Amino acid sequence: MNVSGSLSRRRMVAVLGALAVPLTGRGGDASALAGRGNDTPVPVAPAGVTPEQVARDEGFWRSVARQYRVSDDFVNLENGYYGIMPEPVRLAYHRATDRLNEYSSHLLRTTYKDEAEQVRRRVAAVVGVEPGEIALTRGGTEALQLLIAGYRRLRPGDAVMYADLDYHSGRYAMNWLRQRRGVQVERLTIPEPATRQAVLDAYATALKEHPRVRLLLLSHMNNITGLVTPVERIVAMARERGVDVIVDAAHSWGHLDFTMADLGADFGVFSLHKWVGAPLGTGFIHIRASRLADVEPAFCDESYPADDIRSRVHCGTQDVAPVLTVGAALDFHDRLGAAVKQARLRFLRDRWVSQVLEVPNVEVLTPEEDGMYGAITAFRIAGRTSEADNAAITTELMDRYRIFTVRRGGLVGGACVRVTPALFTSRDEVDLLAGAVRDLARRMGS
Repeated sequence: MNVSGSLSRRRMVAVLGALAVPLTGRGGDASALAGRGNDTPVPVAPAGVTPEQVARDEGFWRSVARQYRVSDDFVNLENGYYGIMPEPVRLAYHRATDRLNEYSSHLLRTTYKDEAEQVRRRVAAVVGVEPGEIALTRGGTEALQLLIAGYRRLRPGDAVMYADLDYHSGRYAMNWLRQRRGVQVERLTIPEPATRQAVLDAYATALKEHPRVRLLLLSHMNNITGLVTPVERIVAMARERGVDVIVDAAHSWGHLDFTMADLGADFGVFSLHKWVGAPLGTGFIHIRASRLADVEPAFCDESYPADDIRSRVHCGTQDVAPVLTVGAALDFHDRLGAAVKQARLRFLRDRWVSQVLEVPNVEVLTPEEDGMYGAITAFRIAGRTSEADNAAITTELMDRYRIFTVRRGGLVGGACVRVTPALFTSRDEVDLLAGAVRDLARRMGS
């Protein structure tokens, strides 16, 4: 079957419906895809039911989807890059941009710092730490680079460690420490299949075999396969060996239901423009107050005292409209609730994965084990392990089925395709994906 790329997403659902399993329950028709971006009240998760029950309520999630303006030209299952703003946040961002443009330096030199401080306090409350342990950044990557570059407890001959699934910018910064600090760089491989015990064993073995490691980069949820690592246990085993851990929670915060206390780490990096839905260019770092001295001020910053975490971030004049919009994003996040968001994202992932797990030529790389995944999941078609192979699969998904995904590389077992639904994704759309993957496996499998 060859379907024209000019077809809209709704038409694709109808044309390719035969590829998907039968739909049951509330709201399982293509009309769920219409009307997004309408000016309707922000929905509130119903009381008296579990998050898992809410996750299966397609009527409720249609009301959530109407809060987003998304293209009808394709099914967007590549929402791991960043999370688009729902309408209340987008409108707040436009107001903040207009306000900044209108008031210019007067805003920056009068009320902005106080307003940014209120944002910082609110972010700290949601993540469960003191405001003095939070500094706003322009995203998770900037936060990650600042913490890695500023960590000052390394000496020549020490070692640092990261895994093959860690974010590439973090790996690059860790590699740079070889020149900056004179350390060795060690790399571990996350096993496939990545069970909880296998992951714990891999970190335990790597730390034992490399006793000179003093700093470990650890992804809470990595950006390639979406594996959720047992962070608290790994942090504890690292601490026993005198190893500090920088936890990369850019993909997990706002996606999973947790606070900093659940991670047990002294250092963390977070994004606000992924799963919280704030504008691009927002994130933050966390440094436990007792550990602040172990991270240098950024570029010898003197804008803030050395005992103020904000001295660990220095970026000059920035676009402050995204920061002024964070409160609106947290409002939307709070109305749904972290537990409900987590349940819905896992439901969507489970829905399509359950339909392809038994397909002989499909390899699902993200484990089924409870607590080890969210929305992000990667798959391969057996024998298709090269970058070119998986680029071809993503092209086929887009051209034939109008489903947008992304190729990911860097895994020892070979490249893969990453799938990431969002809060506006419908059950119909992940069913469409499952049918497309089954069809691809039949036609492309070795």
